[in-house]
Amino acid sequence: MVALNTRFVYVGTYTYRGDSKGIYLYRLDMTTGALIPSGVAAETVNPSFLAAAPQRRYLYAVNETMTFEGQSGGGLSAFAIEPQTGMLTFINSQCTHGGAPCHVSVDQTGHFVYVANYMGGNVAVFPVRGDGGLEPASDVVQHSGSGVNPQRQEGPHAHSINPDPTNRYAFVADLGIDRLMAYRLDLANGKLIPHTTLWLEVAAGAGPRHLAFHPNGKYAYLMTEMGSTIIALAYDAAQGTLTALQTVPALPENFAGHSTGADIHVAPSGKFLYASNRGHDSLVIYAIDPATGWLTYVGHAPTQGQTPRNFAIDPTGTYLFVANQDSDTMVTFTIDPQTGHLTPTGHVTHVPMPVCVLVL
Repeated sequence: MVALNTRFVYVGTYTYRGDSKGIYLYRLDMTTGALIPSGVAAETVNPSFLAAAPQRRYLYAVNETMTFEGQSGGGLSAFAIEPQTGMLTFINSQCTHGGAPCHVSVDQTGHFVYVANYMGGNVAVFPVRGDGGLEPASDVVQHSGSGVNPQRQEGPHAHSINPDPTNRYAFVADLGIDRLMAYRLDLANGKLIPHTTLWLEVAAGAGPRHLAFHPNGKYAYLMTEMGSTIIALAYDAAQGTLTALQTVPALPENFAGHSTGADIHVAPSGKFLYASNRGHDSLVIYAIDPATGWLTYVGHAPTQGQTPRNFAIDPTGTYLFVANQDSDTMVTFTIDPQTGHLTPTGHVTHVPMPVCVLVL
């Protein structure tokens, strides 16, 4: 049975190095912040990003590969969540029609799953069956173009796809072409329709990576990978348009080493924004002005490990969990609800090459 003061925490990993088997399951003790291991929830290849259906009955994982089950491209796997134990039962999988899928999201009806293919430079839509399984892709949209960085931007590299809070539009951060692409969701046919405002352009070479909406739906925040910046955006939900308000650094002003931006999340309270830096190995903290969406710097917190590719905040806003990819650790922090500051709880969980955290 699931204790009332615990939550399921799933950790996606890279399986190409070390002894990782796939998706790991932990029980979060909400009293202490400790992660209690429950073993391997499902064995699968390179589940580098995870997403759950709105009803929390199904979990979807990208398989970040260049070939999958004999086909060119990566994979997308569907699992049923056992409600008492949290263990995962494989349902089926589909080819994503693009190499190295690195992000997956679910629309708010749970009827469609969206995937960003990094090496494919495209995004794909998958209808969901009644049993939570996946139909073949109903749409694949190919991006084109390039950026100023010849090593990283020789072509399009879709890095994330996020439906908006109204479930009417979706936005794709494409690192390779320095654009945040905009689409209208056709939920009747499972299509992505190019929006009238086709894209939002960011600074050349910045490399947009991940997007996080504010709980009030009025603002969104875009993390750039190579630029290590955070762009605050005003969101017009009626029109499905994003307008840049402010750009702030994710790194300290005096930092001279190499670092890249990774993940970004808004606290459930809507008061604070967090983003991770790989190289500086930190989380930057900003306070959010609820009236304007503007950001004010609060501080940096070391992640106590190397390469914080991904992190997650529990739904109550009490704890934050950082996946330190190259230290094989998950570190738990408490969030001060008044200041946003992070305090390590002392709980360090060892997991092979963690790259995604999902708290249910």
